Amino acid sequence: MSKESVTSDLFDRWELVWHEDRHDLVPTCVGPTYIRHEATGDRTVTAESYAAERAKMKEARPGVRVAVYDHMFVGDRAWFRFTFRWRDPNSNLPVTQAGMQSYRLEDGKLAETWIVLQPLGSNWPDPVAQDHRTSPVPGHQDTAKSNL
Repeated sequence: MSKESVTSDLFDRWELVWHEDRHDLVPTCVGPTYIRHEATGDRTVTAESYAAERAKMKEARPGVRVAVYDHMFVGDRAWFRFTFRWRDPNSNLPVTQAGMQSYRLEDGKLAETWIVLQPLGSNWPDPVAQDHRTSPVPGHQDTAKSNL
Protein backbone atom coordinates (compact mmCIF):
# COMPACT_ATOMS: atom_id res chain seq x y z
CA MET A 1 0.00 0.00 0.00
CA SER A 2 1.38 3.44 -0.93
CA LYS A 3 2.07 6.09 1.71
CA GLU A 4 -0.64 8.25 0.14
CA SER A 5 -3.19 5.39 0.54
CA VAL A 6 -2.20 4.96 4.19
CA THR A 7 -2.57 8.72 4.67
CA SER A 8 -5.96 8.77 2.93
CA ASP A 9 -7.19 5.90 5.14
CA LEU A 10 -5.98 7.74 8.25
CA PHE A 11 -7.83 10.95 7.37
CA ASP A 12 -10.99 9.00 6.48
CA ARG A 13 -10.91 7.66 10.07
CA TRP A 14 -9.99 11.11 11.43
CA GLU A 15 -13.10 12.55 9.76
CA LEU A 16 -15.19 9.95 11.63
CA VAL A 17 -13.58 11.11 14.88
CA TRP A 18 -14.45 14.75 14.12
CA HIS A 19 -17.85 14.42 12.46
CA GLU A 20 -19.29 11.24 13.96
CA ASP A 21 -17.72 11.49 17.46
CA ARG A 22 -15.98 8.14 16.96
CA HIS A 23 -13.50 8.76 19.79
CA ASP A 24 -12.84 5.02 19.87
CA LEU A 25 -10.86 5.56 16.64
CA VAL A 26 -8.47 8.14 18.14
CA PRO A 27 -5.87 5.47 19.12
CA THR A 28 -5.86 4.27 15.47
CA CYS A 29 -5.17 7.84 14.32
CA VAL A 30 -2.83 9.36 16.91
CA GLY A 31 0.65 7.98 17.60
CA PRO A 32 2.08 7.34 21.09
CA THR A 33 2.98 11.03 21.22
CA TYR A 34 1.47 13.76 19.06
CA ILE A 35 3.42 17.04 18.91
CA ARG A 36 1.19 20.05 18.29
CA HIS A 37 2.57 23.42 17.17
CA GLU A 38 -0.20 25.92 17.93
CA ALA A 39 -0.59 29.68 18.44
CA THR A 40 -0.31 29.14 22.22
CA GLY A 41 2.94 27.21 21.84
CA ASP A 42 4.21 23.69 21.33
CA ARG A 43 2.92 20.75 23.32
CA THR A 44 2.87 16.97 23.23
CA VAL A 45 -0.30 14.95 23.80
CA THR A 46 -1.20 11.27 23.89
CA ALA A 47 -4.12 9.68 22.06
CA GLU A 48 -6.04 9.48 25.34
CA SER A 49 -5.46 13.09 26.37
CA TYR A 50 -6.27 14.35 22.87
CA ALA A 51 -9.54 12.37 22.79
CA ALA A 52 -10.52 14.03 26.07
CA GLU A 53 -9.63 17.48 24.63
CA ARG A 54 -11.76 16.78 21.55
CA ALA A 55 -14.77 15.89 23.71
CA LYS A 56 -14.34 19.10 25.75
CA MET A 57 -13.94 21.19 22.58
CA LYS A 58 -17.18 19.72 21.16
CA GLU A 59 -19.01 20.96 24.28
CA ALA A 60 -17.76 24.51 23.66
CA ARG A 61 -18.40 24.27 19.90
CA PRO A 62 -21.53 22.14 19.49
CA GLY A 63 -21.99 20.63 16.06
CA VAL A 64 -18.53 21.70 14.90
CA ARG A 65 -17.79 20.61 11.33
CA VAL A 66 -14.62 20.87 9.28
CA ALA A 67 -15.19 22.06 5.70
CA VAL A 68 -12.07 21.22 3.66
CA TYR A 69 -11.41 23.23 0.50
CA ASP A 70 -8.01 21.94 -0.55
CA HIS A 71 -5.56 19.27 0.54
CA MET A 72 -2.50 17.34 -0.56
CA PHE A 73 -0.78 14.14 0.52
CA VAL A 74 2.91 13.64 -0.19
CA GLY A 75 4.53 10.59 1.38
CA ASP A 76 4.16 10.89 5.15
CA ARG A 77 3.01 14.52 4.97
CA ALA A 78 -0.44 16.07 4.55
CA TRP A 79 -1.90 19.56 4.56
CA PHE A 80 -5.42 20.95 4.56
CA ARG A 81 -7.04 24.34 4.00
CA PHE A 82 -10.31 24.34 5.93
CA THR A 83 -12.97 26.27 7.81
CA PHE A 84 -14.39 25.23 11.18
CA ARG A 85 -18.16 25.82 11.38
CA TRP A 86 -20.33 25.61 14.50
CA ARG A 87 -23.13 27.40 16.32
CA ASP A 88 -22.47 29.60 19.34
CA PRO A 89 -24.02 27.74 22.30
CA ASN A 90 -25.41 30.96 23.82
CA SER A 91 -26.80 32.80 20.77
CA ASN A 92 -27.18 29.85 18.36
CA LEU A 93 -25.63 32.10 15.69
CA PRO A 94 -23.24 30.49 13.17
CA VAL A 95 -19.51 30.89 13.83
CA THR A 96 -16.65 30.22 11.41
CA GLN A 97 -12.87 30.13 11.64
CA ALA A 98 -10.60 29.51 8.64
CA GLY A 99 -7.24 27.80 8.96
CA MET A 100 -4.48 25.70 7.47
CA GLN A 101 -2.91 22.64 9.01
CA SER A 102 -0.04 20.41 8.01
CA TYR A 103 0.80 17.00 9.46
CA ARG A 104 3.72 14.60 9.73
CA LEU A 105 2.84 10.94 10.09
CA GLU A 106 4.75 8.02 11.57
CA ASP A 107 3.59 4.44 11.07
CA GLY A 108 0.31 5.69 9.57
CA LYS A 109 -0.62 7.83 12.59
CA LEU A 110 -0.47 11.53 13.45
CA ALA A 111 2.93 12.35 14.93
CA GLU A 112 3.22 16.12 14.54
CA THR A 113 1.07 19.02 13.35
CA TRP A 114 1.36 22.72 12.63
CA ILE A 115 -1.89 24.71 12.71
CA VAL A 116 -2.57 28.34 11.85
CA LEU A 117 -6.03 29.78 12.47
CA GLN A 118 -7.51 33.05 11.24
CA PRO A 119 -9.71 35.17 13.55
CA LEU A 120 -13.22 34.04 14.51
CA GLY A 121 -15.64 34.90 11.71
CA SER A 122 -13.09 34.18 8.98
CA ASN A 123 -13.97 31.95 6.06
CA TRP A 124 -12.34 30.96 2.76
CA PRO A 125 -14.09 32.36 -0.33
CA ASP A 126 -14.50 28.97 -2.04
CA PRO A 127 -18.14 28.41 -3.07
CA VAL A 128 -18.02 24.63 -2.44
CA ALA A 129 -16.10 22.46 0.04
CA GLN A 130 -14.92 18.94 -0.61
CA ASP A 131 -17.45 16.20 0.24
CA HIS A 132 -14.92 14.64 2.64
CA ARG A 133 -11.37 15.40 3.77
CA THR A 134 -9.96 13.02 1.16
CA SER A 135 -12.37 13.82 -1.72
CA PRO A 136 -11.17 15.45 -4.92
CA VAL A 137 -10.94 19.23 -4.73
CA PRO A 138 -14.06 20.76 -6.35
CA GLY A 139 -13.31 22.21 -9.78
CA HIS A 140 -9.93 20.46 -10.09
CA GLN A 141 -9.35 17.70 -12.59
CA ASP A 142 -6.74 15.89 -10.47
CA THR A 143 -7.55 13.82 -7.38
CA ALA A 144 -5.72 16.15 -4.95
CA LYS A 145 -3.48 13.23 -4.01
CA SER A 146 0.01 13.75 -5.29
CA ASN A 147 3.24 11.85 -5.65
CA LEU A 148 5.16 15.06 -6.44
